[in-house]
This record gives sequence, C-alpha cells and structure tokens, in this order.
Amino acid sequence: MNPQKLCLALCLLAPLGALQTASALTLEEIKAKLEAAGFSQVREVPSGKIKAFKATKDGKVRSILVDSTGYFQELQ
Repeated sequence: MNPQKLCLALCLLAPLGALQTASALTLEEIKAKLEAAGFSQVREVPSGKIKAFKATKDGKVRSILVDSTGYFQELQ
C-alpha cells in the first residue's frame, strides 16, 4: 500500500471518524454496503479506528478504508 495515498485517505476520513455517533455501522452493515457497491470477497484487515478492508471488484483485489458512518474510500 502506497504510504502517501494511505496518508491522504486517512486525512480525508479522519474528520469523519471523529464524529462517531450511536448510529455507527456494524461490520455486517459495512460488508453489505461494500457488496452493494459491487465488491465481493469483503474481509476486514486489522487497523486502528478507521476500518480497513480488502475486497474484489472487476477481478482485482482492492484496499478500502471505511469510517464509522459507512463512508468508504478506495485506495488506488
């Protein structure tokens, strides 16, 4: 994973992660949201407060960051 892209994604998602509410999504809700966006084989990758996932889309494995509200950013 490219450190510069990871840093950029974390900077974009960090303010959203600070706004955690009682309506934070569960792991199953996040997986369902990613699957609805066309991803398959969704699996969580150990990380900090922002959840990181690996999933397949269009035959390629992709890295995705998801905040507690369900906003996700695919890392290029």
